[in-house]
Amino acid sequence: MDKVGAKILLIGLLVLTGLVGLFAYKNEKLKFHLKLASLPVKYVRTEGVFQYLGKDELRAVLEPLVTTGFFDSDMQAIHGAVTTLPWVETVAVKRIWPDAIDIKIREKKPYVRWGQDSLMTEQGVIFTPKSLVQHQHLMVLTGPAQQQTKVLEIMKGIKTALADQSLEMAEFNVNDRWAWKIKLTTGLVILLGRDGQLKKLQRFLKTLAVLQPEQIDAMAVVDLRYPNGYAVSWLPETAEIDWKSIANPESEINEHTKAATE
Repeated sequence: MDKVGAKILLIGLLVLTGLVGLFAYKNEKLKFHLKLASLPVKYVRTEGVFQYLGKDELRAVLEPLVTTGFFDSDMQAIHGAVTTLPWVETVAVKRIWPDAIDIKIREKKPYVRWGQDSLMTEQGVIFTPKSLVQHQHLMVLTGPAQQQTKVLEIMKGIKTALADQSLEMAEFNVNDRWAWKIKLTTGLVILLGRDGQLKKLQRFLKTLAVLQPEQIDAMAVVDLRYPNGYAVSWLPETAEIDWKSIANPESEINEHTKAATE
């Protein structure tokens, strides 16, 4: 073999060696990537203060999404799945090298009941958990669809006005025509109609100062849908009230004074 042939052979061997080395390198790199891709998720950590969010609920939505490899797990899908749970307010999801997924959750705080089946936060967010058994003590709020924030703000103002008179609201209803109805924890129902509701309520609350506690407790329904007064329906067996003496307390004092001097 002449020098030229030997040189060509040597170059061919070098090229072949390089190709073999390159193939081996790429093969090892592929194995490395496959190994990384197949790393399992060993831990799913959930952080947060949970009063109502159940572990079984979380597990049910997470299990199908964390059985893939560490890098194959879809963080966006996990975020979306957890967000669908009724009690979840906010979610943050991230991978923790080499085998964990960290999920931080903030739970919703119920403020009132919305209708018969749902709850509402103080910010006006409506959500429907599986059960309301633990929340029967909350005030019931109802109103027109998509108007919950406005109804909530009205209720807060009424709640404050009633609290000034040591009265507590149990239900507040606004119908589709925007007529208001209040029910107190004592059972008293107050009808306010559609116009000038706050003014009428303030007028009624002022009249309570001249009534005795037992007279207030005997009220079943107060209808404030009148321009210059209101009507009262009394509980059964309520003693007759001497409205004349209430309207003119000085005349009653004079009568008692006269009787005492005779």
